Amino acid sequence: MTTIAQAQELNCQVNIVVDNKVEVSSTEQEIINQMKQSITEIMNNTAWTKDKFKTEERINCNIQIQIREIPATGAYKGDIQVSSVRPAYNSSYNSTLFNFQDENFQAGFSRGAVLNYVPNQYRDNLTSILAFYAYFIIGMDYDSFSPKGGTPYFQEAQQIVTLAQTGGAPGWKSSESSKRNRFYLADNMLQPVFEPYRTCIYMYHRQGLDQLYDRKAEGKKAIFAALNLLTPIMATRPNTVNVVSFLFGKTTELKNIFSDSELKEKQDLVTLLKKLDPANATRYNSIQE
Repeated sequence: MTTIAQAQELNCQVNIVVDNKVEVSSTEQEIINQMKQSITEIMNNTAWTKDKFKTEERINCNIQIQIREIPATGAYKGDIQVSSVRPAYNSSYNSTLFNFQDENFQAGFSRGAVLNYVPNQYRDNLTSILAFYAYFIIGMDYDSFSPKGGTPYFQEAQQIVTLAQTGGAPGWKSSESSKRNRFYLADNMLQPVFEPYRTCIYMYHRQGLDQLYDRKAEGKKAIFAALNLLTPIMATRPNTVNVVSFLFGKTTELKNIFSDSELKEKQDLVTLLKKLDPANATRYNSIQE
């Protein structure tokens, strides 16, 4: 009997790239192809929430895995880039909501394996990484439509972090040298100090981006006000991974939104962005051009 998968929450495109310097046998390539198929299936066919999504409501997202090492057959090390977008109201435009390069990708996959997520269980590192990002993507999407609407999904992501720490793979612990990891991505979203960031996500998209079609001036003001909410966070937690990756993903969008603004409005925006993200200050100059 053939089972037709019901439309779930995600519409995820998956790509796996192997570095040129890495030798790949025909057997290894077959396993990698199977892994890509299994990742596509778990992301798109798992019911991550109890909510019902129509096909056209699914969250568009992308996963790209860059394999840099194959220590043994079916063992992979490298990076995983995860991104998601959200449609703007009354528009064909999709706004980048989440875009993160995770440099702690380490996973095993055997020929014929099926990836299956079971809540509150640690099965393997690959399943945990994928489930973590599925919930994080959903959390960001829900936050953009209602104030702190993503909380239950960030809590799920945090639970996955806790369970995955027992596996010993990198990317899951607060004690690691880099704070650009899954532990901090999830933990930050649930800390009171980051509540202004979550309010920013809602204001920026629901009160700003979604208003641009018929109330452009008000929409732009809401976007500026939303970004301004980040000031106290960046004063106490500079270079925070969540906020920096958010701003990085919005630069081109902000340039387009404010392209017809007066010079003063552009200058105010650039001054704010440079204050929030001084490490990437030169990146924001293009908004004034």
